[in-house]
Amino acid sequence: MEQPRSTSRVLIVDDEESQRSALAAMVASWGFSTVTAADGVEALEKLSEFTPNVLVTDLMMPRMDGKSLLRRMAAQGMSVPALVLTAFGNLETALETIHDLGAYWFLEKPIQPRELRMLLERATAQSRLAERAARLEQQLSYQGVLGELVGGSRAMQQVFALIRQVAPSRAAVLVTGESGTGKELAARAIHALSPRADGAFVAVNCAALPETLIESELFGHEKGAFTGALERRAGCFELAHGGTLLLDEIGDMPFPTQAKLLRVLEDSKVRRLGGKGEMTVDVRIVAATNKPLEETIRKGNFREDLFYRLNVFPVALPPLRDRKDDIPLLCSTLIHDLNRKHGCHVAELSGQAVERLMQHSWPGNVRELRNVLERAVILAGEGTIGVTHLPAQFQGAGSAHPTAEAGGGSQVSLPVGITIDQAERALIEITLQHTKNNKTRAAEILGISLKTLFNKLKGYGGPDTEETNAN
Repeated sequence: MEQPRSTSRVLIVDDEESQRSALAAMVASWGFSTVTAADGVEALEKLSEFTPNVLVTDLMMPRMDGKSLLRRMAAQGMSVPALVLTAFGNLETALETIHDLGAYWFLEKPIQPRELRMLLERATAQSRLAERAARLEQQLSYQGVLGELVGGSRAMQQVFALIRQVAPSRAAVLVTGESGTGKELAARAIHALSPRADGAFVAVNCAALPETLIESELFGHEKGAFTGALERRAGCFELAHGGTLLLDEIGDMPFPTQAKLLRVLEDSKVRRLGGKGEMTVDVRIVAATNKPLEETIRKGNFREDLFYRLNVFPVALPPLRDRKDDIPLLCSTLIHDLNRKHGCHVAELSGQAVERLMQHSWPGNVRELRNVLERAVILAGEGTIGVTHLPAQFQGAGSAHPTAEAGGGSQVSLPVGITIDQAERALIEITLQHTKNNKTRAAEILGISLKTLFNKLKGYGGPDTEETNAN
């Protein structure tokens, strides 16, 4: 068999000194580094000093048995592959330990050396794979990638740091940011880095459901609970049990539903519509909104007590215009994804194309950038994306940009050579940037109706073309 690396560490826990010493000598002869402990209490002391690649523990021991040791390790966030040793007659307990606490395998005494060595090498390989994955995750975060979130800028690195801090906890998280900044991606990253990563991630858009259906979507319903309820249906809280529930666009949740949501968050119990009994649910809540909830509270449209329940740990995503240095990295990542989606072979953007993208104000944020690149990837097919593959507003001598930030109104510089339609779109985008995407205010500044503004945005194919998102 292949010799393990000399740095492979094994912690052996057994209350019988002769058995412990014999095991340590045998394992050391195979090239492993060994440390021993007489019971679970001593093992925890050793674990505070070093992290083994594999734990080999007896099941029945005084002071703290093997099952209690593994339970304590799990509670402290220690993830170490474990081999459980058991005497004849304890097989059922050993199997329960494997199922409940994630032990790697069990061995019946007397130990067969060949079987022990094979399992040690498998467990060591698993441990090293986990270590490499953790190192890769860390390297990717330094390079500007966390899950599907991308950004090497200081603003995004701060976001990554917050996500890594809050993910292991059970705290509710409120993700805020303009539409298209990646709020759902942030929620998915929180879930993926949490102890609930193997559980379900369920997302519900509170703005997309009418008041008559949102409670059924969240809490479920019994057959006959209302007209059209032809069968029992589990709600999102039930579906997310043991995992994470994203309440997207929470600021648009109907006011009556907010009270029912608050009760579920306080009691961790949910009752289906038309149901008589309550069910306990274990769900981690991440809420997301592009609205300033404090202002919504002042207007009487959002419950203050619910806000404090959700805003335990706020994470604010910056708009793309405030992190333009991330655009080249974002483009590289998005082009890779779009190549796979469309079967294309685009390698890169030309320098001039990147320059035009950097000059744009991006009122639709990363979602708008993806929209622009998707069209460009399809048009180019392979090779390099040039300026000619970009939409019309990018093809003038340069992109429109404000040259002053006067209180009464910004001065705008437009390049010679662009069409009236291109100039109009540029002016609308700059005005939206100036109003921080407040479309009602932008329409007032531009001297057009809100409906006209939405029609123009819809014609551009950009995000947020629903009149309900006016603010």
